[in-house]
Amino acid sequence: MGLGDKAAALALPEQAMATSPIEKDALFGAASIAILARVAAQMGEPDRAIASLEKLTLDTGSRRTDFAAAYCCAAPARSDVRSAAR
Repeated sequence: MGLGDKAAALALPEQAMATSPIEKDALFGAASIAILARVAAQMGEPDRAIASLEKLTLDTGSRRTDFAAAYCCAAPARSDVRSAAR
């Protein structure tokens, strides 16, 4: 995997999600989804990032994952995700 390899960057958190799904491991499963959302946002895919955040909040409904979702897009660099119409 090299710098700028978008497919590989998105594949790694997806592999982590498959290895530890949120239904079986709430801690690592939620972390994998949050990482996918951050990577998708950095790679210029706000729709994919938002879909990940929705999965994070809708599937679990816990305050811990809501915080992870909020933290995931709080950085100024995530303004494209915050401003995406949904």
